[in-house]
Amino acid sequence: MRSVLIAVSFGAILAVTALASSPRALADAPAVGSVAPSFALQDQNGETHKLSDYKGSWVVLYFYPKDDTPGCTTEACSLRDNIFAYRRAGATILGISVDDVESHKAFASKHSLPFTLLADPTKQTARDYGVLVKMLGVFEVAQRDTYLIDPQGRIVRHWPKVDPKDHSDMVLKELLALQAGKPAP
Repeated sequence: MRSVLIAVSFGAILAVTALASSPRALADAPAVGSVAPSFALQDQNGETHKLSDYKGSWVVLYFYPKDDTPGCTTEACSLRDNIFAYRRAGATILGISVDDVESHKAFASKHSLPFTLLADPTKQTARDYGVLVKMLGVFEVAQRDTYLIDPQGRIVRHWPKVDPKDHSDMVLKELLALQAGKPAP
């Protein structure tokens, strides 16, 4: 019982500190309009995915701190609940954290996540996207940021430090507006 409480407390601490993460320069993040940094990462089933695999499709690339913590679960389940709307829009959702493949597998299974979670254990992709932050002065995790990448592989929108509860609806609304050639809401 004690180990369960310690694990829950650690998850809660990570979730709270993710909201008050250390500052980082937005200059570290790739600019809107630039080509999205490439990557090759394993998913929750151990299969390798490259960003180039999605050329010709819209990609919602979301970074999150830790599998199965409150905010990360809220965000993932919100994206899950909108999956059919994203699919109708021709968008692929890819989630990335520095957790390992096994952690992603358990998280995706527990919450019936119908999209790909990519493991970034070297933290290089998080660095390339400017989202790697230090928590409690010790742990490095991905900050909760999302990038919308167009079918040509360019970043068309970046949302730093998002609210996990409302984020999926906001991204979907902006994706649909961009596809319709309207100004972003």
